[in-house]
Amino acid sequence: MVEILVIWVGAAAVVGWLASQIMPEGGYGTQGDIIVGVVGGLIGALLLPQLGILLGGGYLGHLINPVVGAVVGIFGSRYLKTAAPSK
Repeated sequence: MVEILVIWVGAAAVVGWLASQIMPEGGYGTQGDIIVGVVGGLIGALLLPQLGILLGGGYLGHLINPVVGAVVGIFGSRYLKTAAPSK
């Protein structure tokens, strides 16, 4: 189980870092994007199988689910940040 958790966090951190490199505007900086990626990755890794969604099998499935969660989390956080009314 610890091995899978390390895979989840590692994959999500890489996705968060990539998001900060690909979309430098409107984010929370590299460290913030990594944190959002890790949180989204953990949520995706835990929530998607509970909903009956396992993308891939074995280790591949344990890698794809957190990546999907991290991407959705980063996209959602940036959308909410840009959609928030400015003062």
